[in-house]
Amino acid sequence: MEFVRVATLAEVPEGEVRAFDLPAGRVAVAHDERRLFAFAETCPGEACALAEGVFDDRSAQLTCVGCDSVFDLETGEPIEGRARDPLQLFAAREVDGWLEISSRPTG
Repeated sequence: MEFVRVATLAEVPEGEVRAFDLPAGRVAVAHDERRLFAFAETCPGEACALAEGVFDDRSAQLTCVGCDSVFDLETGEPIEGRARDPLQLFAAREVDGWLEISSRPTG
């Protein structure tokens, strides 16, 4: 799997979401104290920007502020709201303080 370096890990503070442009499209990253979650930045519910969403780092869930859909960031599955399709997920990792995202979706 090929990875693309997008930012320093410090640029994605714990409990927040940031978006980056990759060859595969715009990808958002959420960060909790132990994990990184990377997913397509466009909400499948209403095509809203998920980087503007509310990330609950205790439950690894993201709420889209445009359509109120809630997603499980571990699986990408919608939990509630208008969205019926899952999020497209990407692999994310930290390497020597840098955030790297897979160049293609994982599934």
